[in-house]
Amino acid sequence: MATFENPPDAVIREILAQPRRIAVVGCSPDPRRDSHRITRLLMDKGHVVCPVNPAADTILGMTCYPSLRAVPKPVEMVDIFRRAEAAGAVVDEAIAVGASIVWMQLGVIDAPAARRAQAAGLTVVMDRCPAIEYRQLF
Repeated sequence: MATFENPPDAVIREILAQPRRIAVVGCSPDPRRDSHRITRLLMDKGHVVCPVNPAADTILGMTCYPSLRAVPKPVEMVDIFRRAEAAGAVVDEAIAVGASIVWMQLGVIDAPAARRAQAAGLTVVMDRCPAIEYRQLF
């Protein structure tokens, strides 16, 4: 089967440049964690963020949802901060809820899940970090 390739920089730039409704799956209430810092960065860049973590009620003053399916409004992008072995289930849920973009953070690599998302019409970014992309592309 073909290997996965991330979209070109111009597509990644467009993803990050447009304000989007983003679900951050695996968002931590701990400000020392990368998921917390990236959620804050996305908010600071103008995105509407929905934290998803079944173990938290609120994160950064926002209601935290136990799953993607529990988020009451549609999300455009799903940012995955879960171990690679859990990413496939999150990708399948992102497809099911009608997201148009899946972003797997640094170290989150699941090429079969990425290909499933692409086959369902989603744009997929894998093993990349928005903070690094903002620095490099803007």
